[in-house]
Amino acid sequence: MRDILGSVVASSLAGWRGTSAFGVQRQPEQLLELYEFEGCPYCRLVREALTEMDLDVLIRPCPKRGERFRPTVVEQGGKAQFPYLVDPNTGTALYESGAMIRYLAETYGARRPRRGSQGLRAFGSQLASVPRLGRGMLARGSKQPAQPLELYSFESSPYSRPVRERLCELELPYVLRNMGKAQKADMGPPIVRKKFYPDAGIRGRNRQRMFEETGRLQVPYLIDPNTDVRMYESKDIIRYLNKTYAQ
Repeated sequence: MRDILGSVVASSLAGWRGTSAFGVQRQPEQLLELYEFEGCPYCRLVREALTEMDLDVLIRPCPKRGERFRPTVVEQGGKAQFPYLVDPNTGTALYESGAMIRYLAETYGARRPRRGSQGLRAFGSQLASVPRLGRGMLARGSKQPAQPLELYSFESSPYSRPVRERLCELELPYVLRNMGKAQKADMGPPIVRKKFYPDAGIRGRNRQRMFEETGRLQVPYLIDPNTDVRMYESKDIIRYLNKTYAQ
């Protein structure tokens, strides 16, 4: 419970950015690739934008002392700086969070610009890292999965953040399926939707996909194609990741 409360504080300090989804005019044919680490405030800015633009991305975690994906960034880009975005659809590779956000909006047609100056967002993002006490920063030993895992999440979700932190620490690549909230009925926990908006439709690609497959709308939701495991609940997911991949 203490971990979740700290995550709520982090989301509050970041202004709950990365909650709503405003969408883009078109989706990329191939997954975007983001080299980053969960505790990095500038990486958080890009993840917030990805949620708000309703874009999925292949996360290649690069925590400090990590040796799995950090060398690739140096080899391709020339320096160990994060975040680092690769778009295989256009052959574009970028450093700098502000440049990435502008590129994504211009390339995929974001329907609504992000609010606030880059400086203020960066300051809020730095504050949000404080209550996490270094989680999602340092690499821990792990086994490499044959295939990337898959996580349904949205950036500000207090329950999803601890899962992303552990995935990062274990350097486990995963496809991030963003589940930003596209309508008023989606705000708040599922019980609010059931009580006040029982007839509301489901909006959003990944929200529709999850409901069709599971009959539920809840994050985090992990799919591991290597073991055919599918599960909800952050504590259960973290326990599974530790048991299956930690060394």
